[in-house]
Amino acid sequence: MKKAVCLLSGGMDSTTLAFVAKKMGYDILALHVNYGQRTEKKELESAKKVADALGVVEFLEISLDYFKKFGGSSLTDMNIEVEEGVLGKADNPNTYVPFRNGNLIAIATSYCESRDGEAIFIGVQSGDHTGYPDCTPRFIEAMQHAIYVGTQTEKSIELLTPFVMMTKTDILKEGMELCVPYEHTWSCYSENDEACGVCSSCLARLKAFADLGMEDPIPYKK
Repeated sequence: MKKAVCLLSGGMDSTTLAFVAKKMGYDILALHVNYGQRTEKKELESAKKVADALGVVEFLEISLDYFKKFGGSSLTDMNIEVEEGVLGKADNPNTYVPFRNGNLIAIATSYCESRDGEAIFIGVQSGDHTGYPDCTPRFIEAMQHAIYVGTQTEKSIELLTPFVMMTKTDILKEGMELCVPYEHTWSCYSENDEACGVCSSCLARLKAFADLGMEDPIPYKK
C-alpha cells in the first residue's frame, strides 16, 4: 500500500481531507501538532477520535511549544484576544500564526521521507478568502519546490492540497458523501467545551452547514 502523511488537526478540513486520502488508497500516517494554541486539548482529543475512525497506520503527536514563546497570534498569546470573525477576506487577521504551515509542512516532509511515504496531505483552504498567506496556491507551490529540492527519495514526495481553492461548503459536501464523523471534529479558535460561534473559523463552519440545510453536530455557546 502507498503511504501518506496527513496533517490531522482534528478540524473540519483536515479530517475531511484524511478521508479523501483514504479513499484514494493511501495508508494514513496521521501527524498531529500541538503548538500552544488555546484549543490544544480539544484538538488533540478530536484528532485521536478521527484517527480511530480512519484506522490510521500510525498516529504521531508532536509538540512545538516555540510558537507559544514566539507569540504574535491570538491563538498562542493569551494576552491577545481572539477577534470576532468575518465571512470573507480579513485583512491581517490576528488568528494568523506566523509561518505555521511552513513549519508543519517541513515536519511532515521529514516524517514522510523517514517512512518512505509518497504524499503529504494538508487541508489548506483559501476559497473563502481567509486572509492567511500560508494557505494560498502560491505558497503551496513554493513548498512543493522545496520538497523536491530538499529530499533524497527515489520517487518525489507530492504535497497534495485539493481543497486549496474550494469553499468550506464544498468541502463539507464532499465530506458528507464520505460519511465523515463531524461530531468528532473541532474548529473553534478559542473554546474547548462549547464553540464560541463568533470567531472566523466558527462562522465559516456554521455557514457551510447552513448552506447545506444541516445542523452542525458540535455544541455552541452562541
